[in-house]
Amino acid sequence: MSWYCDVAPGNPVHESYHDNEYGFPLTDERALFELQSLELFQAGLSWEIVLKKRPTTVKAFDNFDVDTVAAYGKRDLRRLLKDPGIIRNRLKVNSIIDNAGRVIALRDSHGGFAEWIASHHPRNRAEWTKLFRQTFKFMGGEIVNEFLMCIGYLPGAHHRDCPTYKRIAKMKPPPPWMRVDAEVFAEE
Repeated sequence: MSWYCDVAPGNPVHESYHDNEYGFPLTDERALFELQSLELFQAGLSWEIVLKKRPTTVKAFDNFDVDTVAAYGKRDLRRLLKDPGIIRNRLKVNSIIDNAGRVIALRDSHGGFAEWIASHHPRNRAEWTKLFRQTFKFMGGEIVNEFLMCIGYLPGAHHRDCPTYKRIAKMKPPPPWMRVDAEVFAEE
């Protein structure tokens, strides 16, 4: 099994993300929406491209403020598709705008995006993928898997010898993936 932990340290693009975000619990709606959108942009591309474009993408999407993005119209779509600082894929950009509205709907149905995710835990990857496909646009299995590993819901973000794994393990409460982590290592 190849681990992000083996390639990220020392890499100027990946190290900070690996050490400070990947696998850590995340509940802030704006941050969840940003990460979901970045994972969606990554489909078919490398994570390095997405991380390099992250600052300009965050700026282009108004810091991924859910209400602002949900209100985007045709003018905003044209602006985004002309912006060289983002990944200019019409299907992906439209999906992100649509997903902002879906996040807003989760406020009424579940109290918010983080609460919606928590209310469906635990699930396996296939069940999560089905749920995300029913709820959001452009949510394939790999996008869902990486998103949920990133926010601490699916195991596999770090190997046990990784210093970041050890930092996360000390968190109280530990992220949900730590509770099923032993099963993943038993399968290896």
